[in-house]
Amino acid sequence: MQFPIRRFSNLAVPRALLVDLEPRVVNKLTHQGPYRNLFNEENVFIAQDGGGAGNNWASGFRQGEQHHEKVLDMIDRESDNSDSLEGFVMCHSIAGGTGSGMGSYLLEALNDHFPKKLIQTYSVFPNWSQNQSDVVVQPYNSVLTLKRLTLNADAVVVLDNTALNRIAVDRLKIESPTVDQLNSLVATIMAASTTTLRYPGYMNNELEGLLASLIPTPRCHFLMTGYTPLTMADYSTSAVNGSPGVTYHTTAHSASVRKTTVLDVMRRLCQPDNIMVSANTRKPSSCYISILNIIQGNDVEPTQIHKALQRMRERQTIKFIPWGPASIQVALARKSPFLASRNKVSGFMLANHTSMAELFDRLLGQYDKIRKRNAFLDNYRREPMFRDNLDEFDSARETVQCLVDEYRACERKDYVDYDYTSSLEEKG
Repeated sequence: MQFPIRRFSNLAVPRALLVDLEPRVVNKLTHQGPYRNLFNEENVFIAQDGGGAGNNWASGFRQGEQHHEKVLDMIDRESDNSDSLEGFVMCHSIAGGTGSGMGSYLLEALNDHFPKKLIQTYSVFPNWSQNQSDVVVQPYNSVLTLKRLTLNADAVVVLDNTALNRIAVDRLKIESPTVDQLNSLVATIMAASTTTLRYPGYMNNELEGLLASLIPTPRCHFLMTGYTPLTMADYSTSAVNGSPGVTYHTTAHSASVRKTTVLDVMRRLCQPDNIMVSANTRKPSSCYISILNIIQGNDVEPTQIHKALQRMRERQTIKFIPWGPASIQVALARKSPFLASRNKVSGFMLANHTSMAELFDRLLGQYDKIRKRNAFLDNYRREPMFRDNLDEFDSARETVQCLVDEYRACERKDYVDYDYTSSLEEKG
């Protein structure tokens, strides 16, 4: 896990490994900014040529294979220093070259090297609008990465750039959100999702226990998130003695929320405006497979939770799968003693929902548009994996289509009889 360990005169040092094929982003984190002295320099890997992957999944995958030994040595060193290694958390994007290609290779390598350890990812999905898409080949990169996320990860927390931008603009009233501001939202989600692990109580204090109840079947392990009340720290820099980035000032953006009782927080968590995935959770056929709410507050009583659950059950505002238990799991967590908060109660939702199929189906639609024309494939053909044929594209698309079919099958009563292998044979 990436949680801090204590080294060097009682200083907490993150166990995080920072891996990139070009130096710009990692250098910004380790040489500038408020956390530049936080990370262990031995855990930073940047490719020597520093050329990156050029938004090419195949290039990132090949370079991941080239740097295999050095990166795995870093992982082995940190895992050997762990008292009780439970699993790994990987943060990456699925649309570019390094996060998708090298990230895919590392997923396969971790699964092979640590077959009994959990692998959870925080995966950033791209903007779906053609006007805002960052990379023209992002459908290719995304489909190839989704195959690895389906087959090699145990849980994937989906961070959808489209939804993050919508929340920043509509809820936080930021006209043109910057990357740092969107990253602040992502950091909030990551911190909230690991609260019960970092401040352990009597429940959900292990990663395995946290995920087991959310993922009843192995392949449907893509999770959406929600958070309320939303606030965002906005960092700005000022120059001191001619050196930029020395002093950091913070201002806060927040959504207008008047009531933060436990019931109001739990209601808002399921509202589409607070969900960080651009999928329609109110579609009549879609339903929740599982929900975990983490309620943060130092004065929250269990009786408040029970009353809130009872009210929500009476109103039947949430639709669950017809073949499993219809219940919201709730974990209580204390607020961080190191951060001031204007709200007495805040809530985080981690949910498994069948509307994920809509997200993947949209991606497949974009993929098919450029694949049927064989557009933008020259750079992929230059790489060893695609030099002889493009079969890997077809295999990846088939895997994602089967994932869509299974999520839609979850909406039916007869899902318990669903046969994934026969579905795969039919596609083949």
